[in-house]
Amino acid sequence: MITARQSAPPLSRAINVNGWLFVAPALCLIILFLACPMLWSLWMSFQKGKGMNLTFAGFDNIIRLWHDPVFLKALGNTLLFLLVQVPIMLCLALLAAVTLDDPKLKFRWLFRTAIILPCVTSLVAYSVLFRSMFVEDGLINQVLLALHIASKPVPWMTDPFWSRALIVIAITWRWTGYNMIFYLAALQNIDKSVFEAARVDGVPAYARFLRLTVPMLKPVILFTTVTSTIGTLQLFDEVANITANAAGTSAGPANADLTLSLYIYQLTFKFMPSFGYAATVSWVIVILVAILSSLQFWLAREKD
Repeated sequence: MITARQSAPPLSRAINVNGWLFVAPALCLIILFLACPMLWSLWMSFQKGKGMNLTFAGFDNIIRLWHDPVFLKALGNTLLFLLVQVPIMLCLALLAAVTLDDPKLKFRWLFRTAIILPCVTSLVAYSVLFRSMFVEDGLINQVLLALHIASKPVPWMTDPFWSRALIVIAITWRWTGYNMIFYLAALQNIDKSVFEAARVDGVPAYARFLRLTVPMLKPVILFTTVTSTIGTLQLFDEVANITANAAGTSAGPANADLTLSLYIYQLTFKFMPSFGYAATVSWVIVILVAILSSLQFWLAREKD
């Protein structure tokens, strides 16, 4: 007697073969354009030399990292942007989503569109626009002077503190709406009777937000935190197009805005090409992403 278990393998093999044939083209492209370059960059990180004249150097590039003041500057700036900008952006996105989820709010569609529009604009286009608005005689300084908020033009491009603040403002403006979309979609899937019951029981608005809204959005908050962390660690376009000089050899005054991604670009294309050392710096970003993402998942884990 042939059982169902005995007759299953031929069908399973057919399904497996068809499945592998279906994903094979995409899998080959991933291996060719993602896995292979990553492995090659890892091998290059252990080599040094100028241009393509590379020789195996062991851990020399790793040792060089800790004696390279420019790398340490770029690492510090990148972590500073991460620690300052990401919390501000996610808090604004969450507050905007909660506000725009209120059915009593009029013209919700208009406010949603206005907040979402920046995230669909070109990175280079909006960076050039910000640069023209925040120069010493630009629109922003003219408005601040006209409203008597500032007594003299703010040195957005020439002062390290204000140049970093400009980058934070630009990134926040660009990506707040992107994260708001996720929060707004999650809020619309939450049963509103939960909030109504809490309101009837006399729970104040801030308590409903902290004890109901935030816990129920925990998976989405984790997702946006991880993606925002990855994006900020790879920050390049805003710095390269807003505060970097025309030659691209300095990011803000005294490299005040230099990030790891921009430093990799400089090592590869602006300075004497040092592909091995640039690959080593790129793997610093990979390690930071892995460590910080794992830490965020660990902090967001369900506690027994």
